[in-house]
Amino acid sequence: MILNTFFDFIQEKWTLIQASVYTSTFLIQVLLIAVIYALAFILARQVRKPFKFTREAPKSGAHTLHNMLFKLGGTLFPVITISILKLTTVLGEQFQFDAWVLEVAVVVAVMLFVASMISGFIDNPVFAGFMRWIGLPILFLHLVGVLPVVTGALESMSLSIGNVDISAYGITRVFLFGGLLFWLGRASNTLGKDIIRSHTTLDVSTKEVFAKLFEVALFCIVFLLLLNVMGINLTALAVFGGALGVGLGLGLQSIASNFISGIIILLDRSLTVGDFVELEDGQKGIVREFKMRYAVLETFDGKDILVPNEKFISSLLINWTHKDPKQRYRIDFSVAYKTDIRAMVEIIKDAVAQHPQVISGEGIPFEELPDCEIDSFGDSGVNMFVEFWMDGVDDGKNRVGGDLLLTVFETLREHQIEIPFPQREVRVVNENGIGIRNTTP
Repeated sequence: MILNTFFDFIQEKWTLIQASVYTSTFLIQVLLIAVIYALAFILARQVRKPFKFTREAPKSGAHTLHNMLFKLGGTLFPVITISILKLTTVLGEQFQFDAWVLEVAVVVAVMLFVASMISGFIDNPVFAGFMRWIGLPILFLHLVGVLPVVTGALESMSLSIGNVDISAYGITRVFLFGGLLFWLGRASNTLGKDIIRSHTTLDVSTKEVFAKLFEVALFCIVFLLLLNVMGINLTALAVFGGALGVGLGLGLQSIASNFISGIIILLDRSLTVGDFVELEDGQKGIVREFKMRYAVLETFDGKDILVPNEKFISSLLINWTHKDPKQRYRIDFSVAYKTDIRAMVEIIKDAVAQHPQVISGEGIPFEELPDCEIDSFGDSGVNMFVEFWMDGVDDGKNRVGGDLLLTVFETLREHQIEIPFPQREVRVVNENGIGIRNTTP
């Protein structure tokens, strides 16, 4: 029945073509089509000309959005052509003008346009073949007005199971629209992720979180649209989803809390990858990556600490390198009381300033230059300390304190400055009142 109706439609149109092809109306419409194509070409060129992304072809390695805009710019000519052709046919119907040639031109233009869109925008060969061999014929049936007959025939092929009616049309519709929605979701997801990851004002972890949230939201929308296509009542699903959400919220409260805490951390930028942090319990490490539920801290002894995101929000956190990577440290040493302290201080400051990781030199603020001062007076000598600034944390591969202690030790020995050690003074008093003093280290 479907084939008979289709062949009857084709035969009717072919008869009309044979009867009209040698008329003046036919020649007028052909000339009008040529004028429309020329006008559409000029308009499309003028629209693309002011914009760089639509005018110039993207270079190798260009941004995905640039490629997309250039391809969309290439569709201006067929879109304008189809629009003018369709407008012309509508006006022809208003003035009782038989514009069947223009209608055929609209059908051909739409088919060619969709075929070019498939070639230009669909990279997946399986889905591209699906659209060429299934999508294009369906579009053609719709444009020539035969599709309602086909859908009616498919609806008549149905099977009832209880309260559920399953028809060939319903299965075909779910199959076609499901494939289309899935491809649109994949393509939009790829484009959205590329746009998010190319944003220069966001750090890497924030980009990944936004990309993942975009992916989840997009496929949730696709899933809801597919359910609507399948004819499932979304009201009943909403009630069921609400009850399920309450149950999951109570059972997975900790996971939800860590998930939300991770989003808060990334949005307020209180913690970023590469920061050296110290937790309230004394654990220290460099933030290496963020997950949805936890963050990974790498210690200087090679351990990975998985810290729940909630802990960064609810407990005390020391971030050593968040705002400024520069840190101040000190090392302690002692010299004998007979040392010329003023001269020794300058010698030690110059020696410490020579270390490549110590901040020093011209143009450095005075308060950030190495400084040597007296800390206290000890039992055996004068207790001194050296303060210095450096980039990063004094540990791991960036360890400086050990090198500077060795530098101070070698400098003191080079200038023959004595490093004191504990001494005892023993006095022995005999019966005659004569005291003998014996000093031993």
